[in-house]
Amino acid sequence: MLKGLFSNTKEKGSFYEQLALSYLKRHGLVFEAQNYYCRYGEIDLIMRDNNKVVFIEVKYRKHKGFGGALAALSHKKQQRLKRSIYQYLTEHQLHNAEVRVDFVAIEGQNPPNIQWIKSVF
Repeated sequence: MLKGLFSNTKEKGSFYEQLALSYLKRHGLVFEAQNYYCRYGEIDLIMRDNNKVVFIEVKYRKHKGFGGALAALSHKKQQRLKRSIYQYLTEHQLHNAEVRVDFVAIEGQNPPNIQWIKSVF
């Protein structure tokens, strides 16, 4: 169904980030920012869950091979994400904010399976 829909990896990533964003909004989170870039890396989605600032990494995998989307959050990626989060909090003067880091794993097609894992680290 989605074959040939995307001309590049960035378009595919944006599509699945929007899918995750819609899913999270339906589950009560409030959108704050998307694709925050800094010298340390990128944060896919930043949302609010009541008083918590929630940083969300989104990964899509067509198949479950090699561990699927859940296996895509490597230690190196976690370290880059942590540094990016600290940078965001500093830039926005959120020094005392309550923070949570979530992971949205999207696998397959027709329809894709969405797993939302709260507080991954």
